Amino acid sequence: MLTQRIEAIRQNYVNTKPQISCERAKIWTDSHRETEGQPVAIRRARAFYDCCDRLGVHIFAGELVVGAIGEFRKCGILTPEFSWMWVDREMDTFDTRPQDPYRMTDDQRAFVRREIFPYWKGKSLEEAFLARLPEDTYRIGVDTGVLDNDSKWRQAVGEITPDYQDVLFKKGFGGILREAEDHLAALDPTNPEDLSKREFYTSVCWTSRGIIRYANRYAQAAEAMADQEKDPVRAQELRRIARNCRRVPEHPPESFYEAIQFLWFVQVGGILSENPLSLNPGRFDQYMAPYYEADLAQGTLDEAFAQELVDALWLKYSEWVWTISANTADYFAGYNQFQNLTVGGKRRDGKDGTNPVTYLALKATEEVKTHQPGLSVRVQADCPKEFLDAVTHLVSKGTGFPAIHSDSVGYQMLLNAGYAPEDARDWNNCGCVVPHYRKTGEWTAAVNMNFGSALEYALNEGKSLMTGRQMGLAERPAETFRTFEEVEAAFYRQFDFLCRHAVIMTLEAQRLHQEMVPRPFLSSCIEHCMESGKDLSQGGAKYTIGPVITGIGLAVVANSLAAVKKLVFEDGVCTMAELAAAHAVKYLGQSLEHKPGAGLHGGLVAAGENEHCGNDHQAGQKGDAGIEDLNLGNRFFNTGFLFHIRATGDHNSHGQRHGVEHLPHSAQHRVDGEPGEIGDQIEFNTLQRAGQGAGIYAHSDAQHDQNRHHKLVSGFDAALYAAEDDNKGNDAENSQPEHRLKGLSDKAAEI
Repeated sequence: MLTQRIEAIRQNYVNTKPQISCERAKIWTDSHRETEGQPVAIRRARAFYDCCDRLGVHIFAGELVVGAIGEFRKCGILTPEFSWMWVDREMDTFDTRPQDPYRMTDDQRAFVRREIFPYWKGKSLEEAFLARLPEDTYRIGVDTGVLDNDSKWRQAVGEITPDYQDVLFKKGFGGILREAEDHLAALDPTNPEDLSKREFYTSVCWTSRGIIRYANRYAQAAEAMADQEKDPVRAQELRRIARNCRRVPEHPPESFYEAIQFLWFVQVGGILSENPLSLNPGRFDQYMAPYYEADLAQGTLDEAFAQELVDALWLKYSEWVWTISANTADYFAGYNQFQNLTVGGKRRDGKDGTNPVTYLALKATEEVKTHQPGLSVRVQADCPKEFLDAVTHLVSKGTGFPAIHSDSVGYQMLLNAGYAPEDARDWNNCGCVVPHYRKTGEWTAAVNMNFGSALEYALNEGKSLMTGRQMGLAERPAETFRTFEEVEAAFYRQFDFLCRHAVIMTLEAQRLHQEMVPRPFLSSCIEHCMESGKDLSQGGAKYTIGPVITGIGLAVVANSLAAVKKLVFEDGVCTMAELAAAHAVKYLGQSLEHKPGAGLHGGLVAAGENEHCGNDHQAGQKGDAGIEDLNLGNRFFNTGFLFHIRATGDHNSHGQRHGVEHLPHSAQHRVDGEPGEIGDQIEFNTLQRAGQGAGIYAHSDAQHDQNRHHKLVSGFDAALYAAEDDNKGNDAENSQPEHRLKGLSDKAAEI
C-alpha cells in the first residue's frame, strides 16, 4: 500500500495537466548570445552549465527525491536549438489539441515569440534539415504520415542508457571532471588530431561542473527550507535531502537513498541537455541491489522506506513531460518518454540476477500506476518461480506493464550484432522493445515507414488516394496488372522508393546532429566516449548501432497482398478493374454492384468522408466514422480494403474536428472522452469477416501507445462491407448495403 505522502504526490500527478516552462529556453538562449564564435560543443556545454546555475530551484511538497526541470511539478520544456518553428505554429492550440495537450499561458507565448524565437531563426536543427532535404524527399517525408522521422530533427536522438555500473556510481561527476582534466593536460595543442578531443574534454568539464552545481543549489535550498520548517519530521527529511545533494552526483553514492537521488539527477541532466526520447535507467535491480543489501545489513534502511523511495522515483520519472509536435504525438502518444527500466534476467556471469530490488520495482509499478518508467522484465528458463508469479500478478492488474521479454532472444540479438558474449548477456531494453547495452550509442527509431503507402501507390498509379497528389513512383493503372507477380513487383518498386527516401532523410539528420547538437553531458556517462575523446554523435561509444527503419503496418499489407492474390488471381472473385474501382471508393453510399456469392468484389473498407472529400453529412447518415485527413499531416492510410485508423476525436493537426457528429451514439462518448480519461482512443482490433471473398481488415497501430487501454468498440456502425456467403448473396433483401452493414455491426457487438 502506498504511503500517504506518495498517494498525495500521485494524485497531483494524475489530476494535473502538463505545463510548459520557458525557463530552460531563456537560459539556453541567453547563454548562446554570450558564446558566439566558440566551438559548438563548448557552447552547448556552457549553456548546460548556465541552466544548472540559473534555473529556479523547486522542492515540492513532501518530496524525498528532488530536482526540477522547471517551475511546474508536471512539466515540459522547450528546446529551440532543435526546433522552434513547430512550437510557433502549434502553441496557440497546445491547450486544446486532441493528443497530449499542454498548458501554456498567453504571456508565455508572447514571451517566446518576442525573446526566444527571433534568436534561433535560421539556426535550429529543423531549419537546417528542411533546407538540405531534396524536394522530392521533402514532399513525401515531412508531416505526411508516410515517412516520419521528425523526432530526429525536431528533437534529440535520445536512445541512451547511462553507465551506472562502470562510470557514474564508480566515479561520480567529480571523478569524471578530474578524468577530463587529466585528458586535457595530456593533449598536444599543436597536434591537429587533438583539437576535436580538446573541445570534447573541455565540454565535459563544463557539464560535470554544471550538474554538481545544480545539486549543490538544491542542498542549499533544502537547508534553508529545513531552517524554516515547523514540522520537525519534515525538517529532518529536508536536512537528509541536503546531505544527499551535497554528496551526489559529485561523489559515488554510499547508500540506497543517495543512489536513488543520483539516478534522478542524471535524468535531469539528460533532460536539460537535450530533452531526449528513451533516456533509459537500464538494469535498475542490478546496480541498486548492492546499496540495498548493504543498508539492510547495517540497519540504516528497511524495506518499507526503500519501497517509498522507489515509488517516489517512479513519480519523478512520470512528472517530466516530453514536449513534442502534434505529428510526433500521433506516433508517440500519451506523454511517453520511453524511459525503459529493466529488471530480472541473467547477470554477466550467466547466473540469475533476480534480487530483492527486482520486487521493489514490480511493486512500485503496480501501486503507483504511472506510465513511467516503462518497466521491462527479462524472463529465462531458470528464473525463480517467485519472480514469474510476481510478473504475472502485475500483468493481471491491467496496467500494461511489465513488458515481458525473452532473455535468450535479447542476448542472441546483441550477439548477432557483434557484441561480446558477456556484454550481450548484460542487455537492457531501450525505448519500446529494443535490446540495448549501456556502452552503446544507438539510433534505433530513425524513420517510421508506412508500409501501407507502398501498396496504396502501387494500386493507384503512385498517387495518394486522400489528396490525389503524386507521392510515389509513376505506375501503370492497376487494372492492367495481369498476374499477381506484377502487383507484387509494383508494390516492391514503391517500397524501394520509400526506403530510398527514408535513408536520405536519416543520413541528413545524422550528419546535422554531428555538426549542430553534440551531446557532452550524456557522452560523459559512457565509458568509451571518455576513453576515446569522442562524442556520442561521433561514434564515441564502444558499440554504435543503427540507424533502423521502423515498419508500420507490415502485417496489414501482407494480409492485403494475400487477399489480392486470392480474390483476383486464384479464385476469380473479382477482376483487377473491379478491385481498382473499389479501391477508389471514398465514402459510404458509393458501392459496386453486389455479385451473388461474392459480396462486394474483394472486400472493401469504405470509411468516413470529411469535408475535404465530399458530402460528409450524407456519408454520416450511413454510419460514417469521420476519418482524419492525411493532407493535414495525420497518420492514416488507405489501401482499399484496409484502413489504418486513429480515431482519437477525429481531429486534424490544426485541432479542427471533422465528422464526429456522425458517429453512432454507442461510440461517440469514447471520442469525446469519458470522465477521468483524456481522449480515449478508439481501436478497431483486426476485424475479419469470414465468408467467400472476405478480406477486410481494420487495424489500429497502437505499438507505441503503451500507457492506454485499447478497447474494441462494439456496436460501432463501421463503414465496412463484407463478402457474403452464397445463400445471403442470393437474398435480395440481404444484398442491400444497409442490411449488410447492420449485420456486421451486430457481429461486432457480439465480439
